[in-house]
Amino acid sequence: MGTFSFTRLFIVLCLGVCLGSQLIQCSVTYDRKAIVINGQRRILFSGSIHYPRSTPDMWEDLIQKAKDGGLDVIETYVFWNVHEPSPGNYNFEGRYDLVRFIKTIQKAGLYAHLRIGPYVCAEWNFGGFPVWLKYVPDISFRTDNEPFKIENEYGVQSKLLGSAGYNYMSWAAKMAVEMGTGVPWVMCKEDDAPDPVINTCNGFYCDAFTPNKPYKPTLWTENWSGWFTEFGGPIHQRPVQDLAFAVARFIQKGGSFVNYYMYHGGTNFGRSAGGPFITTSYDYDAPLDEYGLIRQPKYGHLKELHRAIKMCEKALVSADPIVTSMGNFQQAHVYTSESGDCAAFLSNYDTKSPARVMFNNMHYNLPPWSISVLPDCRNVVFNTAKVGVQTSQMEMLPTNADMLSWESYDEDISSLDDSSTFTTQGLLEQINVTRDSSDYLWYITSVDIGSSESFLHGGELPTLIVQSSGHAVHIFVNGQLSGSAFGTRQNRRFTYTGKVNLRAGTNRIALLSVAVGLPNVGGHYETWNTGILGPVALHGIDQGKWDLSWQKWTYQVGLKGEAMNLVSPNGISSVEWMQASLAAQRQQPLTWHKAYFNAPEGDEPLALDMLGMGKGQIWINGQSIGRYWTAYASGNCNGCSYTGAYRPTKCQLGCGQPTQRWYHVPRSWLKPTQNLLVIFEELGGDPSRISLVKRSVTGVCADVAEYHPTIKNWHIESYGKPEEFHSPKVHLKCSPGQAISSIKFASFGTPLGTCGSYQQGSCHASTSYAILEKKCVGKQRCAVTISNSNFGQDPCPNVLKRLSVEAICAPTNWRG
Repeated sequence: MGTFSFTRLFIVLCLGVCLGSQLIQCSVTYDRKAIVINGQRRILFSGSIHYPRSTPDMWEDLIQKAKDGGLDVIETYVFWNVHEPSPGNYNFEGRYDLVRFIKTIQKAGLYAHLRIGPYVCAEWNFGGFPVWLKYVPDISFRTDNEPFKIENEYGVQSKLLGSAGYNYMSWAAKMAVEMGTGVPWVMCKEDDAPDPVINTCNGFYCDAFTPNKPYKPTLWTENWSGWFTEFGGPIHQRPVQDLAFAVARFIQKGGSFVNYYMYHGGTNFGRSAGGPFITTSYDYDAPLDEYGLIRQPKYGHLKELHRAIKMCEKALVSADPIVTSMGNFQQAHVYTSESGDCAAFLSNYDTKSPARVMFNNMHYNLPPWSISVLPDCRNVVFNTAKVGVQTSQMEMLPTNADMLSWESYDEDISSLDDSSTFTTQGLLEQINVTRDSSDYLWYITSVDIGSSESFLHGGELPTLIVQSSGHAVHIFVNGQLSGSAFGTRQNRRFTYTGKVNLRAGTNRIALLSVAVGLPNVGGHYETWNTGILGPVALHGIDQGKWDLSWQKWTYQVGLKGEAMNLVSPNGISSVEWMQASLAAQRQQPLTWHKAYFNAPEGDEPLALDMLGMGKGQIWINGQSIGRYWTAYASGNCNGCSYTGAYRPTKCQLGCGQPTQRWYHVPRSWLKPTQNLLVIFEELGGDPSRISLVKRSVTGVCADVAEYHPTIKNWHIESYGKPEEFHSPKVHLKCSPGQAISSIKFASFGTPLGTCGSYQQGSCHASTSYAILEKKCVGKQRCAVTISNSNFGQDPCPNVLKRLSVEAICAPTNWRG
């Protein structure tokens, strides 16, 4: 088939843009096999890095690491709500400098895949829409509605809306194409995307996906590298063996573009997290962690996968596969080009048993749930289940930065600022009142209790029932915290029920409703309610039930501390602060805390350890780190197997611990001295327990078999000829500024266990420790060949052996 030249969109869809490393004309088209760049079909690996979720000083390093990891493309959404916070007022500064981000991609010699959105989903506040859009007259989100004409990830929503959804999707595609950008456009999860727009797949696996026309390429715009976390939930981990298996499955079926969502997840700074209840960390178990550090073995194993598949590129883009069955769960996908290139993928879909298969008159061993890549149809250079790269052990370590002179200020809840309040009959929806200018909205009313009430004379206290549409509420009666209640991401709505200590006369009931991020996905989520819509009622008084819902309620948007700008170095002097020693004794709710600290030495990423606190928000030098909440995680943390289809219910971590304990502090936000840290604590906590920590590699492990596949065992010139076997090596590498200080474990033979819990097996070379210590101690990196000769002699003939190592990393100024 011929190729189709393409065009662009102003604000819509998932989109591809060609940006080369030089300012040259760049032709981007497509045919049925692949994206075609300057006349060449390409197998492309891409990674999502969202510019607002990191700082500009991180961008160059993140993008270079992505390039070094074998990526060709960087993908990002465009986040409308940060760029146009109010109608006609635009912001492209700092973390929102999209042009700088795109130019940084260009400088690295990579391509950009720009998903203009502006609906982005992305666990981002309100899905990327500015909240003011909700109040455009006659607006209806994501349908055939005159005020609203924009889209992304629309398939499910389109089907729900029927003809209105189809008409809207068709309009969006037509508008995109008519913009005339000269690059292809794609629609994610949109089976009926009209020509020439390419429909694409998002998911954990996309090998069953085919585009809606035979002349379109097979593209995977979101390969979920992990999963997001929500407060109160576990950490999700996707094994790299399964992630690599998913990619190889897609490529062997004819896929030619894979984007990892996420490659670097980053941080939901400020109040940008959506959900609701999405954590401030958006780590996503990505190859580059939240702090921008390389996550091993995920990063390295994928890098080797990319290299192996690129070796097959000529054959993959030139032919269709011939598929042969090699067993009940085993297949061979073979690509042969007219010029003689040959590449094969040998797959074993069995989730429990390895397989020994015959292919081209040779035997191959396939672990369960794995694919071997043979760039010459003979030599295996990579198997998705055989991880040969190191595992890095990361820890949060103390820094030399002390928090100096903690002081506190109680949010004043006894009186209101009349200039910022209003009173009306009944209960109002929260976002309609706040317009998301703050997480907080006060609902305040009063009840008069007669002196003859039974509960005042030894009877049971009355019960207050408050029904909330989300997301949290703190109940204050006569200025005292009476109780709190919270929803969840699955159940935003909740009911507070608690005894209240009322007195004779007038009682002030103040309900502080708290938003924890606005929804980012769901049918017409712009209509979903937040806040207290009732009923609110007193039970157990002499009259039986007293419904307060339609009383007069007074509303105040936000906190007094917010109005006084206590988070800013310029605003902190506006109130009297109390010495922390006094505040710590009281553990008051709704309390502001501040301290100063000096920037610690070194260049390791930094975080705040918030274990001693409850729930609230953090600012440093006036910039918002984000929401914190030490809610404890519940889930199923009973082990993890890479085999079998991955879902977020598998491979969970952190049960019984706070979902998020550490909060990223960008070094670029710090001054050398006198950095102002401000905390607003909703529930009560001990700020003296807050500490600044650094994220660092503390140890590295490797576990490699003596016949591990290696790229050195493949030479295209010697196809079909016997080739000398190159023994694999264990490679260990500490971070820059570190060296291997000791070998904690080493065994060449049949060791057992995993990183952190290795044990000697029945076969063990006695020289194992000595060899590793000689080769590695005192060095930042080392390589040790896995062979009998290297360890003196064969410790157990006719047995497949492996080398397992755990080494300790320490700063180079370390002393034993």
